[in-house]
Amino acid sequence: MEDADYLVLGGGSGGCAVAGRLSEDPNCRVVLVEAGDSGESWVVRTPLAGALMAPVPFHNWAFSTVPQPGPGGRRGYQPRGRTLGGSSAINAMVYTRGHAKDYDRWAALGNPGWSYADVLPYFRKAENNEVFDDEFHGRGGPLNVAASRTDNPFQARFLDAARQCGHPIVEDFNGAAQEGCGVYQVTQIDGERCSAARAYIHPHVATRKNLQVLTGTRALRLVFDGRRAVGAELALPGGETRIVRVRREVVLALGAFGSPQLLLLSGVGDAARLKAIGVAPRHHLPGVGENLHDHPDVVLGYRSGSRDLLGFSFGGAARLAREILRYRRERRGMVATNFAEAGGFLKTAPDLETPDVQLHFVVALVDDHARRQHLGHGFTCHVCVLRPKSRGALRLASADPRAAPLIDPNFLGDEADLETLAAGVRLTRGIMEAPALRAHWRRELHTADVHSDGEIRAFLRRRADTVYHPVGSCAMGPDPARAVVDSQLRVHGLDGLRVADASIMPEIVAGNTNAPTIMIGEKAADLVRRA
Repeated sequence: MEDADYLVLGGGSGGCAVAGRLSEDPNCRVVLVEAGDSGESWVVRTPLAGALMAPVPFHNWAFSTVPQPGPGGRRGYQPRGRTLGGSSAINAMVYTRGHAKDYDRWAALGNPGWSYADVLPYFRKAENNEVFDDEFHGRGGPLNVAASRTDNPFQARFLDAARQCGHPIVEDFNGAAQEGCGVYQVTQIDGERCSAARAYIHPHVATRKNLQVLTGTRALRLVFDGRRAVGAELALPGGETRIVRVRREVVLALGAFGSPQLLLLSGVGDAARLKAIGVAPRHHLPGVGENLHDHPDVVLGYRSGSRDLLGFSFGGAARLAREILRYRRERRGMVATNFAEAGGFLKTAPDLETPDVQLHFVVALVDDHARRQHLGHGFTCHVCVLRPKSRGALRLASADPRAAPLIDPNFLGDEADLETLAAGVRLTRGIMEAPALRAHWRRELHTADVHSDGEIRAFLRRRADTVYHPVGSCAMGPDPARAVVDSQLRVHGLDGLRVADASIMPEIVAGNTNAPTIMIGEKAADLVRRA
């Protein structure tokens, strides 16, 4: 390994975008480091096979939270992608950006350059949208965005049920209006997953001699010369450790868990806490690991006899065999599913300015993050709180860089989140019980006897968990007493070091976080080049 101009640590959505864009300049050398594999297998590319949020032994860190008081002391599940492409290689491929006001709020918090008008060009630059070509969307970008190719009749049934409940139908959740229900666009190309790695890295590894990708390689700590980051110590495949030094900058893109963890391991964080865990403090920055938050979510399940839904039965197996053959011929049908095929952004009260809950309608009976299986068929619907008030933190479990961090999103820590989620459950059940859907299910999986407000709250404390959108643990802001990076994504008080992933979000966006994280990577590349 030679020295690099730029060292990008983390091959997820933000890291792939940063490394891909920086390596467009043949005069600079970029090294991208990823702990997992190359992310090129058929398992990742095939949508049905590649939804690996379940704790499989590959492609997933499969973290757990510390016990959560709000959800009754349970430990939550925190899947994160461990492969090139990161969580974009194991997610449900839903392409949403959040609400325009989310980004205007970032700017109002003291982050110039992050309003919706500022970030929209980066969303458009990243995108090759097969359906829309207007002021909100782009053509010719590396990230392919497409319509669902499953042809599943339950999409139309869900939309009919939403209409019956008086909800508007939205064709484009990333256009002028967000409120309503619709079918999600997906990050797919020709019916295959388009991860961030497939978009930004895989096409260029063989042709860009200035781009080196190190897979199976883990960052152990940052290397400093005074206050300047000058490289990182890496654990290579086979156990050897090496230091890679940089001439210009190090970019952290290890995600909402990995980026603060590496900063803390390197002595950047709250000095007293670092000393207590056995890490020598280098730079006191108390915001590292703070402000961790996520969309608290609960899943409603419904048993059905329809084999249009994924499930376990003899008839379902025969149907799936036919669908596999169809997918091989056409790249369409059930195997192209992203599972969460439809959904919506709804208000739990009419006087709200913007939607406060999001729905993901899933064409399978999913229980406990697919860790608990059921015979037969069914569908489920997630509902999550879009702007949670609860805040948690990420801490080190030990000074060992290979130890999993202590993850505390503090779900339902603020009572307001519980009340919003309860209102979201009522809204969701209204759609599920509308005639267009009620004709297609037999019974509720977990909520058949849940009716009163108290019963709904108790159900939420038993079942609420993540919808896989952790953010905020290296928050962007002007005050180094609270924030970790400034509006240029530079770590406060240090030189040559930036963060470019979902951890920099000062407040979570009202939608799925993959597209916003790619946008952050695109913008970060421009900020680095201008330095």
